[in-house]
Amino acid sequence: MNILVWLVVGGVIGWLASVLMRTDAQQGILLNVVVGIIGALLGGWLISPLVGVGTINQDAFSLPAMLVSLVGAVILLAIVNLFRRGRVR
Repeated sequence: MNILVWLVVGGVIGWLASVLMRTDAQQGILLNVVVGIIGALLGGWLISPLVGVGTINQDAFSLPAMLVSLVGAVILLAIVNLFRRGRVR
């Protein structure tokens, strides 16, 4: 049951990040889930030590954990946009 919640929350976070970065038209549901989960990993690696909050990958389903995961997903999409287009939107 926990993995189902993890996938749904990862999908929502990936979708929100893609809306913020204006890449939603290029992504489907599966890619939104992947962006949300990998973004949470990136956020956990970069941001969690700075603010002392876990991510959704660390079984911390709270608002600060979701914000850290969202920031990680936005960073991931910015890096992808940088390599695909040569600039960050």
